[in-house]
Amino acid sequence: MKKHITLAGMALGLLISQSAFAQNFTVAVTNLTNGIYFTPLLVTAAPSTTHLYTPGMAASANLQAMAEGGDTAGLTTDLMAVGADIAAANATPMAPGATATATFTNTAAANTHLSVVGMLLPTNDGFVGLDSIMVPTAAGTYTFFANAYDAGTEANNELIVAGSGAPNTLGIPADPGAANGTGGTGVAAVDANTTVHIHRGIIGDTNPTAGISDLDTTVHRWLNPVAQIVVTVQ
Repeated sequence: MKKHITLAGMALGLLISQSAFAQNFTVAVTNLTNGIYFTPLLVTAAPSTTHLYTPGMAASANLQAMAEGGDTAGLTTDLMAVGADIAAANATPMAPGATATATFTNTAAANTHLSVVGMLLPTNDGFVGLDSIMVPTAAGTYTFFANAYDAGTEANNELIVAGSGAPNTLGIPADPGAANGTGGTGVAAVDANTTVHIHRGIIGDTNPTAGISDLDTTVHRWLNPVAQIVVTVQ
């Protein structure tokens, strides 16, 4: 027996197929640290083959720009080239304990995997990262936790240096919480691991006008994870 498929039936099937892939979901990122801020986050849904970073591999120039100065322009260009969906979260540095939410509406069929990155301030080249996690297809709420990574591109000298933050300019560009000291002599001359790796946290000290670091170990120290990420699929 021959099967007859009407145009109306084909249209209905196409609609169902599109609705199955064009997901609507929100991503809520909460800063779990005591004294570390997140620069404006880059939150994206992209193809499964897209990775913003890979632990154990050298950072790209665009990842370096984000990790050292919070500049997401290069990574955004990379994502646009593969047709990724990008959603805005926090426009200004996100304080400890704060939550920022990004909303995705009718994401492209190929954009099945979620990534989140943002610089940690005050650090030299630390960033919060969640890379290429599959977005659940069933409606519900899903919780993930993100670690702090070191881009491996700059020594962690832990010194606040005005005008730093650009690649190859040693120093921490700012401390949004204004809890830092001054007069530190510097912690690390070089990093042994020059690939993307789990951040060791800060060494710090408790001397506000001298010591080895401009960071306060009682304020800025952290342990992983540094962020909670809640994905709510409609």
